[in-house]
Amino acid sequence: MNYTLPFLPERESKPRTKGIAMIMDKGLAVEEARNLIASAGHLVDFAKLGFGTSIATNGLREKINLYRESGISVFMGGTLFEAFLVRNMFDEYRELMKKYDIGTVEVSDGSIQIDHQLKCDYISKLAEEFYVLSEVGSKNAGVEMENREWISQMKTELEAGSGMVIAEARESGTVGIYGKDGSANTQLIDEIHSHIPHHKILWEAPKKSQQAWFIRHFGPEINLGNIAPSEIVALETLRLGLRGDTFFEFLSEETVDKYKLD
Repeated sequence: MNYTLPFLPERESKPRTKGIAMIMDKGLAVEEARNLIASAGHLVDFAKLGFGTSIATNGLREKINLYRESGISVFMGGTLFEAFLVRNMFDEYRELMKKYDIGTVEVSDGSIQIDHQLKCDYISKLAEEFYVLSEVGSKNAGVEMENREWISQMKTELEAGSGMVIAEARESGTVGIYGKDGSANTQLIDEIHSHIPHHKILWEAPKKSQQAWFIRHFGPEINLGNIAPSEIVALETLRLGLRGDTFFEFLSEETVDKYKLD
């Protein structure tokens, strides 16, 4: 940080094990990625090249190299994995990751329906060569899972070799762990949080209200994903209690009593 203030929560520096942030890159130009790294690369742990955008982005290899050289783990979105899978091109997908020297992959079944054991088999195979992030939950708002099924799938996927499990929300933040209005499904989230190791969950939270809710609910070291690149610094100020949504979270009780508006 450029200067210090008392009553700021401690934050791990990279490589972090908690308080992780994943940005959603939906087609940034190389220079935009370079500028992001210059201003906030120290705040970004993962960069997801969202869904299938990597197939249509100029300067792909250069951008991947930029992220990697700055200590950011870059990966292609799970929808691309699914697009290869439905075309019976799993081996080609694996070779594509090697071609671009990508060390992290996302395994998901948010757009397609596959047997969960088969999904875990793909996780195990990929975990032999890559760091695996696996996503639980459907992108289809009409597909509902019981809370216990979320927990069971997350546990099984971690056992299969996933380094972390991602709680689905899409870039819209209106499915999975959220309602159609973007509000958090608190019962589901609390149950997941109580059964899965905290540092093993990456919660998708594209909206500021969702990010603030997680920080108030679980503290500043919660892992959050699908963050817009332009919002990564703003997210850090939420974690530090330097925005209105979390302003009084980390101040002393005396200060809160004195200054907080009724």
